[in-house]
Amino acid sequence: MNLKLMAALTAAVFLGACTTDPYTGEQKVSNTAGGAAIGAGLGALAGMAVGGSKNAQRNAVLIGAGVGALTGGAIGATMDRNEAELRAQLQGTGVSVTRAGDQIILNMPSDITFGIDQDDIKPGFYQTLNSVALVLKKFNQTLVDVYGHTDSTGSDQHNFDLSQRRALSVANYLNAQGVDQRRFAVTGFGETRPIASNDTDAGRAQNRRVEIQLSPLTR
Repeated sequence: MNLKLMAALTAAVFLGACTTDPYTGEQKVSNTAGGAAIGAGLGALAGMAVGGSKNAQRNAVLIGAGVGALTGGAIGATMDRNEAELRAQLQGTGVSVTRAGDQIILNMPSDITFGIDQDDIKPGFYQTLNSVALVLKKFNQTLVDVYGHTDSTGSDQHNFDLSQRRALSVANYLNAQGVDQRRFAVTGFGETRPIASNDTDAGRAQNRRVEIQLSPLTR
């Protein structure tokens, strides 16, 4: 684990134990026991909560460090350039690039990123992540959210932990390539956000994925 990244991310958001939202039934991170989660190591690592307040915290940290915020028409124009370069860099890699308003989502299927039930990135995927890192470094006025997802095979807790470790592996790798660690937030969703049916092999394969969401840095 990249301890430098973990320390910086802990300063930006709260780490805690896994809890279940009583309204949505979704597993997420509580705002307690952060230090204990780190001390327990990867096996018990809890993901970082992501939401509006966490985005605001990262915005404030980055702007305070001298990274210029995007405003007005510069938001759309900058995200357009991000999208164009990512599509060019990732063509033929198996990673999809989707634009949703001012956000860009990279969908990385697990069959090209990780082995079965593993959280170590496949060496063959390094070059693809290197290409992503090049674009992230060139356009540094974005927040980088890394989301881990699994299919429904296995227990809820196992899937939750695996999704967090995989998302963290991707974030750590990008940080090691020089992407500013203060831009990251990492969240594991386990099996709670499927994009296809878990009743078929093809559907489960789609659900096993890591997503990177890029959002503009604004005030």
